[in-house]
Amino acid sequence: MMSSEFFTTWFLPGIWVTIQVTVYAAALGAVVAFGIGLARASQYWIVRFLAGVYFEIFRGTSALVLMFWMFFALPLFGWQLAPMWAGVSALGLTYGAYGSEVVRGSLAAVSPAQKEAGIALNFTRWQRLRLIELPQAWPEMVPPFNNLLIELMKGTALVSVITVADMTFAGNLLRLGTNETTPVYTLLLVLYFVLAFLITRGMRVLERKAKAGIGQQPEKRGGITAKTGARGESLQAGAPSAGGVR
Repeated sequence: MMSSEFFTTWFLPGIWVTIQVTVYAAALGAVVAFGIGLARASQYWIVRFLAGVYFEIFRGTSALVLMFWMFFALPLFGWQLAPMWAGVSALGLTYGAYGSEVVRGSLAAVSPAQKEAGIALNFTRWQRLRLIELPQAWPEMVPPFNNLLIELMKGTALVSVITVADMTFAGNLLRLGTNETTPVYTLLLVLYFVLAFLITRGMRVLERKAKAGIGQQPEKRGGITAKTGARGESLQAGAPSAGGVR
């Protein structure tokens, strides 16, 4: 069975390493997701093309193989990454590619009337993006980002194969030392579930705040309250009409 010494020496630090890898990879993934997502919505075809190439390459490659390549192949080019940063880079770049599609799709779903209102107000492209499109697209991004963040957190188990001492690595050490397979992997399943549950609760709070920021009310059992804007579009409760963009 697991001794208290093993738990404090390996398992608790392993949980902390898993959290660190998740946070660092999520930060990198967010930068990539918004950078590539915005680039794929660019008005310049060359920007869209290059962003699309990145998206297709990293969406179509294995995060594990990319991790191996960064850890074992990059040193051949004179660039040695620490195991943890090789794992963070591989996960961040891969899940960032998935997230870029969330950003692109959410921006494309913003009502054309809102975009036209920005043009009518003589906003620049950056002003329309910052003041109109992103604030309305952000609440739609949070639920799929929640799923991606949970998948990323579970994907951190891959870093154990390049000797990063996360909680999966600690669990494997414990199994080898005690031959207790079922209890060890059951404990790991519970720990990953707890982390995923905490992420979900946090993202739901973020989603509520994002909707409140644009005047949307929480959904009720009877459905979403709607009102009709000046131009006849059906708008969610509290959402600004096309003529009400500030």
